[in-house]
Amino acid sequence: MTANRRIVLASGSPRRRELLARLGVSFEVVVSGVDESTATPTAPELTVELAERKARAVATLRPQDLILGSDTVVEVDGRILGKPASPAEALAMLHSLRGRTHRVVTGVVVLDAASGTVHGRAAVTAVTMRDVSDAELAAYVATGEPMDAAGAYAIQGGAAAFVTAVDGDLDTVIGLPTALVRDLLTTVGIAVPAAAPLAQ
Repeated sequence: MTANRRIVLASGSPRRRELLARLGVSFEVVVSGVDESTATPTAPELTVELAERKARAVATLRPQDLILGSDTVVEVDGRILGKPASPAEALAMLHSLRGRTHRVVTGVVVLDAASGTVHGRAAVTAVTMRDVSDAELAAYVATGEPMDAAGAYAIQGGAAAFVTAVDGDLDTVIGLPTALVRDLLTTVGIAVPAAAPLAQ
């Protein structure tokens, strides 16, 4: 029965849609519209909590489907950075990340809307940025790209030039750890095609 259920991605992120599509599973998109204000102090718990909140919001609209929720945050010095609220906040976030290593944590939840059963975990990748100049950061913020990204940067976009090392899966940083998604879908009985290499 589970294998024939529809998968619904509870996210409007084009990056997550692309990564999920690369797994070769059929899915639909319903945006959750959930308030992402933080409630749990540690990043791995926070991302899974928010991913579940997004999935449950969509489950009320799609009560017979399997809902995939995901949430990404950046953690540095014990502080959790989500999406910036303003260009000034984006610049401050980038200042705190440059010249050092931080963690990117993405939580994923698969919710069986019919039974209420939830499976979820978080994936963690360490990212190191070079000591980016003030002028480069200001120019990057002016593009507007940081406003829709946790930690105010998109590693697959303009911020790729800032990153000197990635320790872990790149797709965790982009916003959807596909190895983890594969495991969770398999757990609920979804047959995921053999892995294809992801573009770097």
